[in-house]
Amino acid sequence: MRIISENNNVIIKNIKDFTLSQTLECGQCFRYDKISDEEYIIVAFNRMLHINQEKDSLIFHNTTEEEYENVWKQYFDIERDYGKIKEILKKNDENMTKAIALQGGIRILNQEFRETLISFIISQNQQIVRIRQIIAVLCEKYGEPVGEYKGKTYYSFPDTDVLADIPEEGYRECKAGFRAKYLFEAAKILKSGELDEKKLRQMTREEAGVKLTALKGVGKKVSDCTLLFGLGFREAFPVDVWVKRIMEELYFNKDVKKEQIQEFAGEKFGKYGGYAQQYLFAYARENADKKLKTQK
Repeated sequence: MRIISENNNVIIKNIKDFTLSQTLECGQCFRYDKISDEEYIIVAFNRMLHINQEKDSLIFHNTTEEEYENVWKQYFDIERDYGKIKEILKKNDENMTKAIALQGGIRILNQEFRETLISFIISQNQQIVRIRQIIAVLCEKYGEPVGEYKGKTYYSFPDTDVLADIPEEGYRECKAGFRAKYLFEAAKILKSGELDEKKLRQMTREEAGVKLTALKGVGKKVSDCTLLFGLGFREAFPVDVWVKRIMEELYFNKDVKKEQIQEFAGEKFGKYGGYAQQYLFAYARENADKKLKTQK
């Protein structure tokens, strides 16, 4: 891998184990617009980024080396050896080998804790398209402009103080529905400092999970997503309907409880649980799409 800076762009040459579309569209983040194949506008950490991939080159447009080093390198988890992780997961596991072969370019993004928590509270019982729409409205109403591309303005995610000042009705006006009361309460707790990111990161995954699920409207799945994508607990293994379905199909051959799947994943994947979950989630959705097309 080689990093160069030219024409106000930062370019990573010979990047391995990375596919931009798979990483952005695997359900772990919601602030992106697809421009063309492997070309996107994303918003994260109060910045707008125009990014595209050409084979094994990743191009960060209008980006300084300093911004890449301070923001995007960590966000995209560039320096982690995903080849090694995939080999560990595939060892003696035909199911993981198949899942990784399908979408092995996924990387886990290191997202902002506040945004991740709020976004996954919104995500409950929602399709990804709908989640993205609600978050976009929330940011446009309460965030700040961070850039423009082809006449469209992009907005930051509201900061903690702003979120806490939004009334419950304000969240409802963003089409959050029954989740509005949970967002309202979570924002107040975030502002109070009771749910401190630094302290959460110093806890064990189990301890941090208990703190998160103490919030109204935050169950095990939302908690695990926040732990994995927003707090860096890579062993977290969120179980939603897709993951439950594919785990039952591949490993149990019967209907089982989510708690049993969690226990099995912890024993089988250990500290690589989050990576396994992402490959399996993508595999489940891809298989469902194929079955749907076959039925038509």
